Amino acid sequence: MIRPGFFPALLRAAVLSIVAAIVILPLLSTFLGGFKSMGELRSSPFGIPKVWDLSTYSDILFSPLFWTYMRNSLVVSISAVILTLLSASMAAYVFAQIRFFGSRYIQSYLLLGLMFPFATAIVPLFIQIRDLDLLDNPLGIILPQTAFSMAFAVVLLRSFFQQLPRELFEAAYVDGCDYIGFFFRFTLPLSTPILATVGTFVFVQSWNNYLLPLVVLNERSLYTWPLGIMQFRGEFLIEWNKILAFVSLTILPALIFFTFTQKYIVAGLTRGSVKG
Repeated sequence: MIRPGFFPALLRAAVLSIVAAIVILPLLSTFLGGFKSMGELRSSPFGIPKVWDLSTYSDILFSPLFWTYMRNSLVVSISAVILTLLSASMAAYVFAQIRFFGSRYIQSYLLLGLMFPFATAIVPLFIQIRDLDLLDNPLGIILPQTAFSMAFAVVLLRSFFQQLPRELFEAAYVDGCDYIGFFFRFTLPLSTPILATVGTFVFVQSWNNYLLPLVVLNERSLYTWPLGIMQFRGEFLIEWNKILAFVSLTILPALIFFTFTQKYIVAGLTRGSVKG
């Protein structure tokens, strides 16, 4: 006898399996592609390698340029995360806890940043970076990425901060704690889930950014990993097996970062979206 709810559960499992396959299969094909030769990659792009060639991965791992690109990407991404969390958390705290004239207009102005894609501002952004003498400088990437992440971060953080018990602040205020003290002593420690959520999104966005480093950086020693892939693209030949191996190795930090923060991401998004 089929118990009630069997078919909805089966349908849910089937849908989730399809979604998982859509996500996992390209990653698996990318990883396996790094073990194939160019000929086998053309004849069997999605199959298991007949001969597992480790030289592609070893050549990349033992290349000094690979670690240079990784270091540059880590510096840019981690710096963007830190600056975004510091500035966005302070702004979101003010919007969530303090009522002042013009706060709604300022919030609406920040939300405009979610309406425009990053590419639309690349020309004026390049002119501004050039005028500030930040070309071939990691700050020329870090600061714009922080600015473009602010709107998204403020929205999530403000929603979370508003869920914090008002009685907690009133009790702290009676004990002599002001707004600044409450922010550092209570708000930030209680906001670990949403901070991890915002930090993960900003890290992944910064890690995968290609257009801004392409415009700002000219020196190879400052390239981030998306620009480093271009070394395998020649005028007459594209070494796809090396590109796939390079991508497989460079997405590992983002996957590791997400693995350690996924439980905080779920907690941050669910608590920030449900009142009570």
